[in-house]
Amino acid sequence: MVAGLQSKGQADTTPSPSSSSSWTVYHANPLGSGNSMTLKAIDTSKRFWASAALDGQLYGEPLVLSKDVYVATESDTVYALSSLTGRVIWSKRLARAVPSSLLPCGNIAPLVGITGTPVIDPSRDEIFVVADELVRGGPVHKLVGLDATTGAIELSQDVDPPGSNPAALLQRTGLNLDDGRVVFAMGGNYGDCASYRGRVVSVAETGSKPIYFTVDAHSGDSQGAIWMGGAAPVVDVHGDIWVSVGNGSVHSSGQSYDDSDSVLELSPALHLVQYFAPSTWPDNNAKDLDLSMAPVLLSDGQVVVTGKSRIVYLLNGVHLGGIGREEASVGSACNQDIDGASAFVGTIIYLPCLSGTVAIRAGASPPSLKIMWRSANGGGPPIVAAGLVWTIGSDGVLYGLSPATGVVRQHASVGTSTNHFPTPSVGNGLLLVPTDNRVIAFRGTPVG
Repeated sequence: MVAGLQSKGQADTTPSPSSSSSWTVYHANPLGSGNSMTLKAIDTSKRFWASAALDGQLYGEPLVLSKDVYVATESDTVYALSSLTGRVIWSKRLARAVPSSLLPCGNIAPLVGITGTPVIDPSRDEIFVVADELVRGGPVHKLVGLDATTGAIELSQDVDPPGSNPAALLQRTGLNLDDGRVVFAMGGNYGDCASYRGRVVSVAETGSKPIYFTVDAHSGDSQGAIWMGGAAPVVDVHGDIWVSVGNGSVHSSGQSYDDSDSVLELSPALHLVQYFAPSTWPDNNAKDLDLSMAPVLLSDGQVVVTGKSRIVYLLNGVHLGGIGREEASVGSACNQDIDGASAFVGTIIYLPCLSGTVAIRAGASPPSLKIMWRSANGGGPPIVAAGLVWTIGSDGVLYGLSPATGVVRQHASVGTSTNHFPTPSVGNGLLLVPTDNRVIAFRGTPVG
């Protein structure tokens, strides 16, 4: 059996949904399920609190450890907020963020600082971020570890790949943890300008020389961004790392496959274990129709992935099979791109379609995919909490959707976000929503 997933029919060893008061990693757990079981109800009729305006734009998901809420801004500042009041407990500006005018292209402005969602290791009481810092007039990407109680810096590690052009790289994915190591990925700026290669990066929490997996590694190849709409690399129960990869520079099936437009399973040491790519991968590369949703690892061994082509693929996680070996697929899942992380409960997956959340069910015997419903509301990466599917729309509204039908059960105006992929979180009895430069909290009723 390939390391990574149990064979079909084996006992479920998937980590359980978030059942603690904390939310320390993008979408709740290493698998990124986005599923919380801590609340039985959420009151969106009024805000419990709204933070003061922070010093920069929020692209990441709020995290929670104990009584504190953590966010990081594009001004390279990390904040700890009180979960009781939203007031700032501490803040730490790490460096001068990079003016977007110094980058060859992109759609983050005016500053590029901390874009990916941080990760917290509760055992170390430490929060990790990747900061784009202006050093000697140019950008440098650094992994920074901070004491979660005080904000004191405990680690600062340069993570730019040797020989790379840091100005051409964007660290967009969330961060994850894998047996004492921090794992994240890199791609290019919006527009795929300049020369870069997609990377998965792993660094020891105590500091170490980074190790890398490189997409489009052949001479003359480039691109293959790993960005996933801000989702974190997925870490399975064996420590293997799963990512989806964007469009690469190879546009002809007559050329060597370049690991682009794919699902990759990597070992903890970042060796390629197996991969899947659609049979249309060269055309997808040419048309920017890459896989841009984080892979969903279901407990029965199946894997679900989709992206800008709006074709949803069902894969055998034990044998991805290489090119064109999906078990099933369904097209036209929605009418816009599907980017970011889904939320999933059992075999039902809630897809982050930009035009509105889509629910799809995966079947095993025979392998199948069925669209359950499409919503015209929301669109940001959804989570599941208090019996509803929560998603933030481009209209600045938080929606709570029925998981069975997609009908709106609750909604609240929260204000616009600065990116297409804002996603809420749950912790310490709250539903937390990131906006342009604030965090808004709604009170929940705990289970039990």
